[in-house]
Amino acid sequence: MKYFTNNLYELANLFSFGHHTVDRCIEFICSTPHNLCDNSIESIAVEVEKCTRIKPFIGGYRHTMTGAEFHHAAVQTIPKKRPDKEIEEFCRDTQTVDEKTQQQQTNNTTSTQMSKIGCYVSNITDRLLAPGMYMTAEEYHARRLHATLVIQTHTRRWLATRYVQQLRNQKMLYLEWVEQEALRRKLEKENRMKRDFERRMNPKTKEDFELVFSTLEQWRQEEMDHISATLTGTDRKAALCALLEQEAQIIACIGRHKLTAGDENVKKSVKAFLEKSYSLSNTYFLNNREIHLHLLINSRLDVLLILKHTVQEHDCKLTQEIVELIDREEDLLTRGVKKVSLEGLRQRISTLFLQYIKTPLFNPEVIRLLKVPQDPLTLRKNIYLCSGCNRYLTSSEFKITTRSSAIGRCQHCYLLENEAHHREEYSEYRDMLKHLRQTEADYPVKGKIACLIQEKDLQYLLEAIWGVQSALSAWDELSELVLVRWNKYVEWSPWNCILLTKDEAKAHFKLKDVEKAYLLLFISKVKKNKNTVVNVA
Repeated sequence: MKYFTNNLYELANLFSFGHHTVDRCIEFICSTPHNLCDNSIESIAVEVEKCTRIKPFIGGYRHTMTGAEFHHAAVQTIPKKRPDKEIEEFCRDTQTVDEKTQQQQTNNTTSTQMSKIGCYVSNITDRLLAPGMYMTAEEYHARRLHATLVIQTHTRRWLATRYVQQLRNQKMLYLEWVEQEALRRKLEKENRMKRDFERRMNPKTKEDFELVFSTLEQWRQEEMDHISATLTGTDRKAALCALLEQEAQIIACIGRHKLTAGDENVKKSVKAFLEKSYSLSNTYFLNNREIHLHLLINSRLDVLLILKHTVQEHDCKLTQEIVELIDREEDLLTRGVKKVSLEGLRQRISTLFLQYIKTPLFNPEVIRLLKVPQDPLTLRKNIYLCSGCNRYLTSSEFKITTRSSAIGRCQHCYLLENEAHHREEYSEYRDMLKHLRQTEADYPVKGKIACLIQEKDLQYLLEAIWGVQSALSAWDELSELVLVRWNKYVEWSPWNCILLTKDEAKAHFKLKDVEKAYLLLFISKVKKNKNTVVNVA
């Protein structure tokens, strides 16, 4: 047998077995590694040793046509033998043995002891038993069946009684809840009416005066309808003139209330400004003693002296005027002038001192509390002209709706127009809008459109689209209605909303899929309103 190769070391490694016997001689023809330039070929005889171990027969296959057998070759090498440790070792299973304990009842021989010679057994406790009637298997099973029916009857009766009691308790709890809800609504309505009455009697804010003018318009309209229905001719004209005169008197009274409320609001704003500036209450402290406006003469002179030295650190026209007024009050106090005569002078000192505090040149920290920015460049970028009053105001003084294309009149002009002509009141829409924004703020993905919509937009949405009534129950009390998401997984928008009561909104929030919860007729109605909003927008 001949093989051709160029690597003798490969041959040596290929046929290097352990203890073998010589089987045959194989001749290899290869080129010598020491002289590769002359391309000489050399024939080498290699003796191949065959292993004496007989490999096991592991099967094979036979050719079906020729009958030739082909055996599988055993290629697994012989495992290495462990070295002898000269110590006898034993092998055992390492798995823990599962132990089981089982009791077996063994045979127990019993017997009855009887009296006999040499053994006496007392029969005092013995009883005589008479055999009863024989019971057949059918009678026994019938008795068991009857007992089973009795047990089932009483069990079902007990279960039914318990179920009825649970229903009764649930009904009682539901009736109590309904009563509490009715009481809560009644109290809320009474509190709302009391609050509205207090707002009408003592108006303080712009919203309160809107409510007053709205009530005045309702009263005027009712009186005009009554006059038109009952009077004609000159009597009707005279009644309308009297109504106009009465309306003018009421408007004048409202104007006086507005001036009084304006003064109170100015005082509150000054108080809030001082609290923010100094983080103190409306009183000042000197040597751990409260100092009010009306003090003893000596204490008042001490306070004026401290104030005088404080403002003299900055020499300007404002501080000079404050010092002059302080000197005048000190002179009047030393002469014994009454406090009533000093109220005007003290008010001037307070006004100038407040102006001194609000000046950033004297109080740099006050810049953060001023509404008007001190930088002219910043102020110029945020100033717009009002087409109504022709005043330059900041952007916050203008009310821009979602359908506005330009900046028109300021809020003050709209307020005057509303008081003169329309006299509409938006407090309920304002509360509804506030509730909507709070609800949207609770969602993980906060809605942005709810922050852009205004009271008039909300009024149009309720009146033109939803008819100012609940989509489910047709409840028309505006204070109980809220606008919520139709699909709670999508951001709120005018085309993804529904008008419901507060209780209906709570139940609507619990729905996972509104398409499966509501009827197709109701869903088509909501989608129709949605398409109307989209077309209007």
